[in-house]
Amino acid sequence: MRRLLIAAPLLFTAVPALAQDAPEPKVNQLIVYGNDECPVSGDDTITVCARKAEAERFRIPQILRKSSSPQNEAWNNKVLAYERVGKTGTMSCSPVGAGGWTGCSGQLINAAYAEKQSDESIRFGQLIADERAKRLSTIDKDAAKTQTDVEKLEDQMEARRKAEAEAEAKAEADKKPEGGN
Repeated sequence: MRRLLIAAPLLFTAVPALAQDAPEPKVNQLIVYGNDECPVSGDDTITVCARKAEAERFRIPQILRKSSSPQNEAWNNKVLAYERVGKTGTMSCSPVGAGGWTGCSGQLINAAYAEKQSDESIRFGQLIADERAKRLSTIDKDAAKTQTDVEKLEDQMEARRKAEAEAEAKAEADKKPEGGN
């Protein structure tokens, strides 16, 4: 009986161990783009889909886009660094040499103009052209209205002159005696 009592706890602990021996289903993790369908999970696989925008389909993964590795530095930046090596003295914007500070304001001005040209939110040329087109679209209508106003004023002035001339002629006629002498 003692053996039975010792073996009984072993039987109850072995049941969970049998359940753990069953193979776990495979997990299939996919990234789908746009309206692509996520594959259906099978009996032995679990499919998990992450959906991204269609524009991301052929791009370099986000985690690899920005790297601080020196191998990923643009060649142009390396060349520019070498161009600055010997630039000292007047108009160089460097702390080395007499008058090295004199080129700094010019560089700042050039950088500001370059930024202004590349900034899409500031498009003064386009804004001016749009305003000019808006004004030119109404210029004919405004000119016609001004012309009719001027013609009305001229007609009123002509009518006033005629009335004054008639009144003056009548006053002259009234001044003359009827008898002639």
